[in-house]
Order: sequence, then structure tokens, then C-alpha cells
Amino acid sequence: MKERPKEYQNKEKQKSRTLGPVPHLEEHVNPDWWKKIFNSLYLKTDADIVEDASITRQEIDTFSSILKLTPESHVLDLCCGQGRHTLELARRGIKNLDGLDRSHYLIQRAKNTAKKESLGVKFKEGDARKTPYTTDTFDVVMVLGNSFGYFETSDEDLRVLKEVKRILKPWGKVLLDVADGSYLKEKYQPRSWEWIDKHNFVCRERSISTDGQKLISREVIVNDTSGVIADQFYAERLYTTETLKELLKKADFTDIEIVDSINSQTLRNQDLGMMERRITVTATVRKEWTPKRKKAKEAKKNVVVVFGDPRKNDSLKPCGVFDDDDMYTIDQLKGGLHGLENYSFKYLDNHDTLVTDLAKIKSKTDFIFNLCDEGYDNDPKKELHVPAILEMFNIPYTGSGPQCLAFCYDKALVRGIAKDLGVPVPEGIVVKGEDTLFELPMDFPVIVKPNFGDSSFGLNQHSVCNSRDEVVRAIYDIREGLGYDKPILVEEFLSGKDLSIGIIGNPPENYTVLPLTQEDYSDLPEELPKLCGYEAKWIPDSPYWKIKSSPADLPKETEELIIECSLKLITRLECRDYTRLDWRLDAKGNPKLLEVNPNPGWCWDGHLAKMAKIADISYSDMIAMILKSADERISGQKQG
Repeated sequence: MKERPKEYQNKEKQKSRTLGPVPHLEEHVNPDWWKKIFNSLYLKTDADIVEDASITRQEIDTFSSILKLTPESHVLDLCCGQGRHTLELARRGIKNLDGLDRSHYLIQRAKNTAKKESLGVKFKEGDARKTPYTTDTFDVVMVLGNSFGYFETSDEDLRVLKEVKRILKPWGKVLLDVADGSYLKEKYQPRSWEWIDKHNFVCRERSISTDGQKLISREVIVNDTSGVIADQFYAERLYTTETLKELLKKADFTDIEIVDSINSQTLRNQDLGMMERRITVTATVRKEWTPKRKKAKEAKKNVVVVFGDPRKNDSLKPCGVFDDDDMYTIDQLKGGLHGLENYSFKYLDNHDTLVTDLAKIKSKTDFIFNLCDEGYDNDPKKELHVPAILEMFNIPYTGSGPQCLAFCYDKALVRGIAKDLGVPVPEGIVVKGEDTLFELPMDFPVIVKPNFGDSSFGLNQHSVCNSRDEVVRAIYDIREGLGYDKPILVEEFLSGKDLSIGIIGNPPENYTVLPLTQEDYSDLPEELPKLCGYEAKWIPDSPYWKIKSSPADLPKETEELIIECSLKLITRLECRDYTRLDWRLDAKGNPKLLEVNPNPGWCWDGHLAKMAKIADISYSDMIAMILKSADERISGQKQG
């Protein structure tokens, strides 16, 4: 039997809550519904149009003819989704193409396709009301596939058009491909259902909003094995040719022309909803070129780097103190910073005087580069204390804030948040300090690890257990080392590939997903469990020291799922500037989250640097990317 798509396999154990019969659909529409609905399920429910290459080619034939595009035209596909139109234009030789969309999942899908086909399209995440582009950039802005009219009010749609006007060059054109509101008001289907593939079908309900301006839709997506996997509501504004013209005039566009009407036909030939009949409108912007400001010579920004304290003991290091390797790592970091021309660096590492030192340099510092992942006074429980002190002084800093660090220090808490977001995690339980009896809801083998902490402390070859006696022994060892009052996490031990993903930047606007890596256990003796614990990171004489990292070899859909879930998590947890997340596949190849690491290891030979190297990013450039991401975020907060 044909295997079900991975995105459905991963949802089989967690059926979606359904509301049952709903008398008034409009009451259940979230104003920001568009932030969540455009994911892998959207590409299934609407695949008859948005995944049909022949339909995309026909539409591009029409739009290219209307716009008279040339190979040199600079085109923005606004609300581009998975980039189907932009990528088709690139295949036809258009050289200057950009795509912008709010969906993590769809933009990543677009980037992957562009990379696979070596197409030079620049895709970014962002909000159509406030784009990241400079004034007078584009010859053409297209808003296609009925991607206009999602916001709560028409004023927000007007903001989109005014932003389009700003980024268009004088005499630039906008093209809107919008649902025909007049037609849909009369012809919409109140109820329908259809199979979208061999195992999944979608039921739809629709009604007109109380003000008569929107079509409210509900989709219940059902899998033939696992039942309801989504029950979602959305609302789209119904524009007519007259109201579209009026809105374009309000945004100061001229030469407004209704140039075409598209009637969609698909192979499924079933319910097309808002895509059934659309209006194509073009308009021109007549404006003066915006005078370019003279760039003042940029003064160097004063950055103070905060490290752990090499004078103090450090309980996580094998010798309990900073050694030559630690000092070499710090020197490599300083070397990487040395060549960055836009910044001037000073360094603080004396924690006995840290508070008074920060008070002295506060007025002369643009921001702190917080590399004190050892924690205040080298106490890992006090990692959040350093950003907390910086916030008390109101000094901007790189990396995640105290709340995020507190959340991610607690693995069980992160598991709960992940589950709430629909992110898959291993089966597991927390054994509290007072617990002497407990039941294991999963099969052996299991892995036993401290619930609090990082740096793989307390995680070694004896952490993987194949019997209850071994579990009891592993718990005893952790309690002996860390204290009897600390909670311990017992999870199913996943036997598949051991993966890491690094993200530099701040979704949804500007961020870089580094190449995923997997741990290579081929040199590890067969009898040892395959895990990357404390011995692999800190004990050179251990056989685990031979573990290497290599580029991950994964099915496309698995990699996409990991990236989508990771972006969801770092957004929810408010991880900032740079983050690493650890994942592992189960025996069936399904990915499950192990850990979220805000402010991860920054050393020259660490996981993040290895990922950067695979992407041909030098260590110095990786550090510069982190600094730039923080700098842009901090500058944006000041302007806001």
C-alpha cells in the first residue's frame, strides 16, 4: 500500500480538536488567521491549483503579456506563497526577482526549490504592509493567486497598496489577481466536500459576513486513519471591480484597468472556492523619484563582549576550571571580531566587578555581545542573570532574554510548549525528586537525563537503559551528581539519525537556516549507544570523542518539517539572533524534538560553526552574521 505523506504520519497520534456544528462561522475567525493557515496542509487542500505546474504556466503567460516583462524587469511577487509564479518567471529568464510572504513554511519551500533548480530568486519572510525593500526599487509588483484581502479591515489592504506604491519606481505597475467578489456573493457553495488525495478529504462550509463584505470559510480536514487533523476558519474580503478601483485611487494609483477575468479549471474539477473566478487589475504609479540621502560616514559601534570568568571554577568543565582550550577558543573569537570594520570591541570577564564595570561603560556602549553561556559566576543556573542585569541597566544585548533562557533550561517545559504547537516530541515522563515509584509509558530502550541544564551534563553512555534496573541506576547516578531534589526526564530513546539545525537571525523577517547536520557514529564501537553526550564534548580519551558531524541526508519533506517546526518554536519561545535545535528520527524516520538551545555554543569548532562551514560561511562571517542580526533587531526596537 502507498505510504501516507509524512506530514499526516506525524499528526496521527494527535487528533485535532473539532468544534462540531457551528451556527455562526464568523464568530470563530481569528483576525490573524493568515499567520497560521498557510502550511503543508494548505498545499494539499489547494493542490489542484497551487501545485499544478500547467496552471501556473498559463497564468504567467497571461500576466507576462499584460505587464510586457523583459529579462531586465525588476519584479516583486508579494504574498508569493511557495513561489510558484516567481520561480516560473525565473525559468523564463527574468533576472531580477524577489518574493515575500509571511509563511515560514511556504518561504522555506520556495527557497529550497530555487536552490534545487539553481534559480536566482531572492525569497524573504515579511509583512506586506511593511516590506524590507527600499523606496523606488521595483518595475512591477504582483499580488497573485487571490492573496489580497486577508486583513481585518480594508484600511489594512490600503496600507498594502501604499507600501506597493512606495517600493515601485516611478511609472511602475502593480498587478492584482483577486477573487471576483460580485460573482462569489451569488455563486459560493455553502457546503462541499472532496477527496484531496487517497487518504484525506476536506469538508467546507461558507457564509457571507454580517456586513456583507467577506466570505467566511471553514475547512475540516480528515484523514481516513487518524480522523480530523484540522478544523480551521478564515475570512476574505470580497472586492468588486468598482471597490478595487476605488481602493487603488485612494492609494494614488492611476491608469487603473480591469484587463482580464480568470476562470479556473483543474484536474480535480471540484470545489475551487475563492479561486473559481478572479479579476485581474493593473495600475500605474506616477510619482517623483525619491531624493537619495547622502550617507554620512558611519561611526563604529562600540560593542562590549561579556565572557565567563576564567578566574573562577566552572563545574561543567572536566577539570573544573578554564583550560588552554578555553583560552584558545576565546582568542579565536577575538580574532574573528578583529576584522569587522563597523565595530569597536572591548572585553569583560571579571564577574566580581561585572556589575560596576557595566555601570561605568553604559553610556559609551551601543550594545553588549553576550557570550557568557557559562552563566553569571560560571553558574549554569545563572545564565539568565547576565541578560537580566543588562536589562536592569537598559543596555541592549545580543541573544535571548532571561525568560527564554529560563524556559529552555527546563526540558519538560519546552516539551509541553512543543506539544501545544503541534511539534512532535519523544514519549516521556518527568521523575520528580520525591518520586520513588513511577511507571514508564514507553518501551525500552529509554534515555535518562537531567531535566534542567545544558552542555550534556549528566548525559553519558549509561543514560541509555534497557531495563527498569538500569533506569533506577541512571536516576541514582544523576541524583548523586546533581542533588536528590532535581527532576529527571525519562524519554524513549530514538534510534534514527541524530540531527541539529542552526538558525541565525530573527523570523519572520530576516534569518538564515544553516545546513542541517547529523552525527556520524561509524567510528563508535558497536556495543556503545549512539548518542552525543558529555563524553563527546569534553573527554578526548573517550571513544565518543571520534563522533563527527556531517551534512544531514534527509528526505525533502522531513527536512521541511524540521525547519517549519523549529521556526515555530523559536518564535514562540522568543529565541533571538542565533539558536540551535536538536532533533532525532525514530525507527520509522519521523523527526522528534530533543532540545532547544538559545545562545548556543559560539566556539570556532562547535556545532554552529560546523553548520556554517558546510554553507561556505567562515567562522568570522558567522560571528558577523550574529552581530548583524542583533544590531538590526536592536536598531528596529529603538526606531519602533
